[in-house]
Amino acid sequence: MAALRAGVIGTGRQSGRTTGAAISHHHGKGYQALKGDVDFVACADIVRENAEIYAEQFGIPKSGIHTDYKEMLAKEKLDIVSICTWPHLHAPMVIDCAAAKVPAIYCEKPMADSWGAAKRMHQACMVSGTKLAFSHQRRFSKVFRNARKLIDEGALGQLQQVQFNCGDIYDFGTHCIDLCNYLNGERAAKWVMAQIDYRELKVYFGAHVENQALVQWEYENGVYGLGSTGPAGGFVGALLKAVGSDGVFEVASLDPAAKDKPALRYRRFGKGDWEYVDTEGDGPHGGTFLERAIADFVAHLKRGETNELSSTHALRATEIIFAAYHSSRISARVDLPLYVDNHPLVAMLEEGRMKPIPKPPEPTQK
Repeated sequence: MAALRAGVIGTGRQSGRTTGAAISHHHGKGYQALKGDVDFVACADIVRENAEIYAEQFGIPKSGIHTDYKEMLAKEKLDIVSICTWPHLHAPMVIDCAAAKVPAIYCEKPMADSWGAAKRMHQACMVSGTKLAFSHQRRFSKVFRNARKLIDEGALGQLQQVQFNCGDIYDFGTHCIDLCNYLNGERAAKWVMAQIDYRELKVYFGAHVENQALVQWEYENGVYGLGSTGPAGGFVGALLKAVGSDGVFEVASLDPAAKDKPALRYRRFGKGDWEYVDTEGDGPHGGTFLERAIADFVAHLKRGETNELSSTHALRATEIIFAAYHSSRISARVDLPLYVDNHPLVAMLEEGRMKPIPKPPEPTQK
């Protein structure tokens, strides 16, 4: 089989800058590592200098440099397109790629800037036959692979709860909620109830995110989910936790006793102390997970298969996110499927129900 032709939309500035994620560079490394299976041939950025620097770093020919991604789609005959732009651009770019009959798209997270946009991009790819994946790459850490194995092997007994703690529901939370879904075998949620606080302006990559939230949901198999964001991280006590009938595990525990130990530990109720799982140096975060995710995506694509980062799975996490914001907006439980198409947090801002103030500057040192 001939090598697949890959390109990226949104190179950003050169790697090593002091702001932003430079996420496109991890995509580039992922494609570079697949030489023979993938030819990395094109990139597009509205700032030509950024695209030129990126192309030089990753061996993309000058003919493959574009400032208009639609021109790139028309000229390059790409098999895979990575989308590394801000969330509000994901849906229009995915839909344009689907219209151009690109066979596969690997898009950054969060999925979209509204629930309606998330559904539209998924539907466009279903119609065109495009394989659409989203970068919930933390699944490929050995921490979470081993956590899933503990559940599958019955080390915790019957799974009862999955819990997370992170900075916000939307940007960081999309990873955590996706991981909760992964640990519970990709089940769909039945309902979501949440409350949020947004008193101080907080914007990531052009998207408003709350300062603090508490989110609860139930899956179709009776397992409960619980998320805490913002300053109340101690409520969960770890980045991620799973509770079963016979035991519990924690990822990145806040317990001082877990410091400098492997990120995954578990304990069987009434059967001794915590046991730490060797994750071969992997933690819960890391750029190499994205490279592993791209390799898995390409391997499934070459076999004509859909991989686990598919838009079907991403939609389940995204629905919980927007349902949580909608629950706060209406002060009630939200039964799924979610029917509103907007971004409820943005709606509350437009209605004047939330009026976050800019964060005051840090005090000057004397």
